[in-house]
Amino acid sequence: MIQIEDVVVSFDVLREKFLCNLDACKGECCIEGDAGAPVTMDEIGGIEDSLDTVWTDLSANAQAVIDQQGVADIDPEGELVTSIVNGKDCVFTCKGDGGCCMCALERAHAEGKTDFVKPISCALYPIRVTRLGDGTLALNYHRWSVCRGARELGRKLDIAVYEFLREPLIRAFGREWYEELETVAAEMKRQHYLEGME
Repeated sequence: MIQIEDVVVSFDVLREKFLCNLDACKGECCIEGDAGAPVTMDEIGGIEDSLDTVWTDLSANAQAVIDQQGVADIDPEGELVTSIVNGKDCVFTCKGDGGCCMCALERAHAEGKTDFVKPISCALYPIRVTRLGDGTLALNYHRWSVCRGARELGRKLDIAVYEFLREPLIRAFGREWYEELETVAAEMKRQHYLEGME
């Protein structure tokens, strides 16, 4: 583990290879699992501000869930998460090109229709963020079978998790923080600390 400011970063974030491959996974991360994406109160505000814009992109079932309980819910661990349909699908899932699942919020932002992008917990995946007892944040790499194609493509193109997530990491922690992370990773590569790991 390394620490930059008040953020602890797992070595796996620096050495594991990853590049989303929607052709392989079809966006399955949006529809698999037993809870929605972790969100903050500020993000719920951004989502609610974007709701009218994305409403027609959502399924009738998703609209019904949002009408009944809102855009977010509390998961079994007591964490605030996006609402889900049928116990697994994020309410903001919509169909994209080639039948891929994608985020209606992210698509609306990409089309210039909203300022809100999507929850930072989604943008940072496969990094999972945990707040430790002393207030620091821990960034850990999460390995999921759904993302096998992303790991294979990342290895093929030699793109590490932190490189793939450059923009979300800057969004979450700032440009200076990310540049320091790059510096640390480059030094670790130079000293061969990141080799021979999967």
